[in-house]
Amino acid sequence: MFRSRSKDEQAAVTRMTADQPQQPRDPQAPKGRPTPKRSEAQSQRRSLASTPAGRKDSAKRTREARRADLARQREALASGDERYLPVRDKGPVRRFARDFVDSRFAVAEFFLPLAVLILVLSMLPSPAIKNISLLLWLGVIVMIVIDSIGVAFRLKKQLRTRFPNENLRGAVPYALMRTLQMRRLRLPKPQVKRGERP
Repeated sequence: MFRSRSKDEQAAVTRMTADQPQQPRDPQAPKGRPTPKRSEAQSQRRSLASTPAGRKDSAKRTREARRADLARQREALASGDERYLPVRDKGPVRRFARDFVDSRFAVAEFFLPLAVLILVLSMLPSPAIKNISLLLWLGVIVMIVIDSIGVAFRLKKQLRTRFPNENLRGAVPYALMRTLQMRRLRLPKPQVKRGERP
């Protein structure tokens, strides 16, 4: 049961390998890839020599690469350069959603200034003004909800007609989140003026 291979089995294995002749590679036969030029070979050797020796060097290089990527993304967010935008902002569907929102007024973009105004009114000592501030809160929230439903409905319809074969998942919530930001603070920066058709 637990015995070593018999001599017959070992002989059969050696006979099988002997039957398959080992052909040495012809020195004139092509090797399947072109011979690199001397300059290319030297640059390859230099790049191998300049690879980080330790963990600290490697971490430093990855940090620098990440910083460079983030700087490129910031520039792209300011200029609208599609190549370096973050993944969530890339693609024609997301660009159309941004342009759709940027081309019109939305009640939600005025939420922050209105919230500050209502907060100041609610801090005044007069109970009548406090009641008015509460009513203003309610009115602002209702207007934002109604306007957001209208934007979502119209944007969904436009996206279905313009991009019938594209994946539209997440485009409407992306646009609604953009309406909550003031136009001046939106990233990527708006590429269309108000009233322009996207």
